Amino acid sequence: MRMLVSSFRARVAGQAKVRATIIRWRRCSSALIGFLFLMLALTPFLRAQDDPLNKVHVTEPASSTADPNAVPKGAEKAPLTGKEGLRVRPGEILKVDVDLVLVPITVTDPMNRLVTGLEKEDFSIFENGGPEKIKSFTNEDAPVSIGVIMDLSGSMTSKLVRARESILKFMKTSNPQDEFFVIGFNDRPELIEDFTSSVETIEARLAMVHSGKRTALLDAIYFGVLKMKDARHERKALLVVSDGGDNRSRYTEGEVRAQVRESDVEIYSIGVFDPEAATPEERAGPALLDELCEETGGRLFRVDDLAEMGDIAEKISIELRNQYVIGYRPHNLQHDGRWRKVKVKLIPPQGLPPLTVHARTGYYAPLH
Repeated sequence: MRMLVSSFRARVAGQAKVRATIIRWRRCSSALIGFLFLMLALTPFLRAQDDPLNKVHVTEPASSTADPNAVPKGAEKAPLTGKEGLRVRPGEILKVDVDLVLVPITVTDPMNRLVTGLEKEDFSIFENGGPEKIKSFTNEDAPVSIGVIMDLSGSMTSKLVRARESILKFMKTSNPQDEFFVIGFNDRPELIEDFTSSVETIEARLAMVHSGKRTALLDAIYFGVLKMKDARHERKALLVVSDGGDNRSRYTEGEVRAQVRESDVEIYSIGVFDPEAATPEERAGPALLDELCEETGGRLFRVDDLAEMGDIAEKISIELRNQYVIGYRPHNLQHDGRWRKVKVKLIPPQGLPPLTVHARTGYYAPLH
């Protein structure tokens, strides 16, 4: 009898638990259903809040007294070209008129000294033999993007200290707004320091370079010209410090010449050449550098005494800061990608000796 009573009580307790569970589930279900109905009711309101088409944009009415010729607020400024374009400061956006050709010019006297103080009227410029009208003329100290191409081949071991010192002297006498990168080369070129205006940073990097192996001069120049595509300034120049010819490059002389012609980069060189060069490549080195420099409007400076390297580097720096820049709009505006010869002529003022003009020999027209 007691066993029947216990079984009955257990059954009743179990049913009670089931009923309690059902009641709790019904209460949760009711709450959940209520929440779902509430969300459905609020959905249109929430969508209205998130929909950007329902946002209100308030525009100030235009003033009736506004100047009809004024540039609207937010409109871009007119493109800067010529003399004004050269005054653009670092960080500003420069829109270049592709039909305005800028030609940097250096003028020297019979003693190879820099000539300054000339005027626009002293120059004339020709393209493919035809005269062009000078649209802009300046000799201001505009900032330049400069790439240093440093020979680190084995033959430079005894000259490495002087070469390093001359490069640093060149930078320290440049425009404070100039930017520099440094490429070192022996068997292959390598970027030692990317674009920077910090001479201290470059000095620390140059203190760690070592010389050795062979000379890939052409590869280094090719790399330097390509690197100039990242330049910030309108004017660009390469400074090559080397003591011999190429004996390791993958690129040929013709390929490098074509690359240099397609760029707007001036090339200057400090040549520490061995008068008793043993190989044909070494003997051809000076002529190769000289031709590349002359074609771009730069110059080759030969070093006879290592002690003079610093003074030569400083001279190049001063020359870059005292160039004339002529801008002209060519008569031939066809974007045909053809080579256009450029010739700058100078009629010096009375009383001056015959002067020499150093300028690029041409450019490729745009192709688009």
